[in-house]
Amino acid sequence: MPLDTVTIQKITKEDLHTLIVWAAQEGWNPGKYDVEAFWNTDPDGFYGVKVGDDLIAGGAIVSYEGAFGFMGLFIVHPSYRNQGIGHELWHQRKKFLLARLQKNASIGMDGVVAMQPFYQAGGFAISFRDERYEFVGQPYEPSKNITPITSGDFQSIAAFDARHFGVPRIVFLQQWLKMLESKAFKYIHQETVAGYAVIRKALQGYKIGPLFAQKPTIAEALFEACLNFAGNAAVYLDIPTINEDAVKLVKKYGGQYRFECARMYHGAEPNYLIQNVYGITTFELG
Repeated sequence: MPLDTVTIQKITKEDLHTLIVWAAQEGWNPGKYDVEAFWNTDPDGFYGVKVGDDLIAGGAIVSYEGAFGFMGLFIVHPSYRNQGIGHELWHQRKKFLLARLQKNASIGMDGVVAMQPFYQAGGFAISFRDERYEFVGQPYEPSKNITPITSGDFQSIAAFDARHFGVPRIVFLQQWLKMLESKAFKYIHQETVAGYAVIRKALQGYKIGPLFAQKPTIAEALFEACLNFAGNAAVYLDIPTINEDAVKLVKKYGGQYRFECARMYHGAEPNYLIQNVYGITTFELG
């Protein structure tokens, strides 16, 4: 397909669903209800290429209130690869996202290994590796410090989340904490949030994300609460390997390595407590 015939445009919620289906085919195992959460976070944050009415490539360029952007869910249908379409779409998406952000705001992404040189050539620098591990749900007696997150907890959870993500993401959390077939847990120490985790239904098993905790023991308690919720289903956790305690956690619980990406940034890295990040939220939206 000649590149001068390629038109990059906003895509619909139905198109986003198509991208999620493709993500499943790529082996990324997206969440069962991710479409609703992603779309409601930023309906203007999804672009793609179509032939007629058919989507052939797409991806996310989500803006967190202009303070930070995230590029993810970048997929070209196999029938249209190696034609330059993905190259053009990726660069245009970056351009569109920069235009949506405040001056000097940075952009994050999680790049698959094969594409990292391309992303680096496009101005992104690798910060750390993300590794996905698989576990099996098991019964655990929940810590007395752990309780489900309720609507009354929202402000304190959002404030805690912002310190560990780098910027507030209020709209995203309003979706993420209430998904069907999911559970959100908080760990309270001395009447203050010291950690929280969300486990959600994926197309295969469950995925934990985020898992933020001030101490390794708190991370383990939240992780066990998630494993307990999952019954005997498969559970997946994406860890930043820069956090040595996260690496120790997956080893202690017998996690099986599945694949890896790299967290990359265009511009300055957000100011966040990476040492307390035991599980990133998503590869698609950060």
